Amino acid sequence: MYSWFSETLFAHSAVQAVIIICLICAIGLGLGKFRFRGITLGVTFVFFIGILAGSLGLEIDSQMLSYAESFGLVLFVYTLGLQVGPGFLSAFRTGGTQLNMLAAGVVVLGTIMMLALLWASGYPLGDMMGVLCGATTNTPALGAAQQTLKMVGENSSGAALSCAVTYPLGMVGVIIALVLMKNWLLRHERAVEAKPRGEAFIASFRVCNPAIFNKSLATIAGFDESKFVITRIWRGENAILPTSETVVMEGDLVLLITENKFVNQLTVFFGQLDRTDWNAKEIDWDSLDTKLVSQGILVTRSHVNGRRLGDLQLRKRYGVNVSRVKRAGIQLVATPDLVIRMGDRITVVGEKERLKQVAEELGNAVKVLNEPNMVTIFIGIVLGLVLGCIPFHIPSMTFPVRLGLAGGPIIMGILIGAYGPRLHMVAYTTTSANLMLRSLGLSMYLACLGLDAGADFLNTVMQPQALAWIGYGLLITMVPVLIMGVVSVVWMKKSVATTAGMLCGAMANPIALNYATDILPGDKANIAYATVYPLCMFMRVIIAQVLVMMWLG
Repeated sequence: MYSWFSETLFAHSAVQAVIIICLICAIGLGLGKFRFRGITLGVTFVFFIGILAGSLGLEIDSQMLSYAESFGLVLFVYTLGLQVGPGFLSAFRTGGTQLNMLAAGVVVLGTIMMLALLWASGYPLGDMMGVLCGATTNTPALGAAQQTLKMVGENSSGAALSCAVTYPLGMVGVIIALVLMKNWLLRHERAVEAKPRGEAFIASFRVCNPAIFNKSLATIAGFDESKFVITRIWRGENAILPTSETVVMEGDLVLLITENKFVNQLTVFFGQLDRTDWNAKEIDWDSLDTKLVSQGILVTRSHVNGRRLGDLQLRKRYGVNVSRVKRAGIQLVATPDLVIRMGDRITVVGEKERLKQVAEELGNAVKVLNEPNMVTIFIGIVLGLVLGCIPFHIPSMTFPVRLGLAGGPIIMGILIGAYGPRLHMVAYTTTSANLMLRSLGLSMYLACLGLDAGADFLNTVMQPQALAWIGYGLLITMVPVLIMGVVSVVWMKKSVATTAGMLCGAMANPIALNYATDILPGDKANIAYATVYPLCMFMRVIIAQVLVMMWLG
């Protein structure tokens, strides 16, 4: 019995490798559910359980280890890119560009500090790259650095060891920095932030402007450059579903969808703003009138994916109005040029029988969305790996730069997530499916990474260099956060909440984000985090490779 168990657990085989990796992932993820004063290392526990297993002598076949580590990294970064892709380019709007530049400043400052410490300390580049990745809690960048180190024939084990030593303080270092500067920043806060663009705002107006009396909607729409969609008109007790030929009369109450920034302009245009709060969640839209019904319809048919809303001609063909489109939790104004994506929830106003016909065309089948399009996922991974292998020759560098296993798939994921619908590729995955694939890939990668580093971990942490790594890592974590935090609030006049979210996104630190949202009101921190995260993740993955190539080339 013992011989059978020992052979299964310790003799190198495919079964043994799967058992060991799965056990490490299960124990690490289980520990990740425990919190101490609201703080947990989450999936990072898998990394440390892998180190523990490796230090206790557990080993798996080297080729199996390399395969599982590489596949896990590719799966994680590709699905991450797929998730953030739709919002990546839209982040560079008013306010978004400034936030991304501030976050890029955090990345650049940390990199410059690492290079200065590398020159001053004399430690190998691999060790200091691990310190940088641990201090910024960025495991994809570590994967990119390791792959590049292996490609140029350098030892990459030191990177994993130094990352493991510095990672815990990297997680809490951002929180420490926020604690140190929060009160000072609040005293100097002079925020003048622009409101988010594109998000739908519902308002109603009383028609009191003689200039638009007895004019058709097609005519008055040309008078004003504001972006709005009229969904209902009340004339006395009668509700009207407006078309382009509908004539506006004095005293009409017009319900429309616009952006918050246009409300004052539209008040002047129509004459009087109605004070009803149409954005309250508890409004029963179907009870407003007996003839018209409002319904949210899911886009689940692939032939609709990637088409412009105006091209569907829903008003002309079915006599309905599309008021807004909900995507990733954000309500968007339903303009004709809005590109529809799989998984969008389109709010349609019209007669009940007509809405059934619209639902039939758009799909409205939740079951379809629960089945992720695996074809797009596998094709995207293949294209990402091919992209990662393309050599880019840079003058004065001995080795060509490649995006590698981390850079290629994350760029392809972003591109397919952002532009896939335009090519009629179904890139949609439910949040739970995306999180599961990401968690699976990251857990596999961290488990193998820990196993690979674990054999030498105990010997390393007992040496003086480990203490130096910790000190360097703490500097790389806190100094850029403190500097750019002050720049953001005092010079760029961002709110403290927005600044905190930006800093957490720049450092890829969701634990610090949880702390920020606990101590600062509102959702500004979450929005800022999501705005800067894609660019900073991409920058760190690429910088990790370029630094190795330039230093060793």
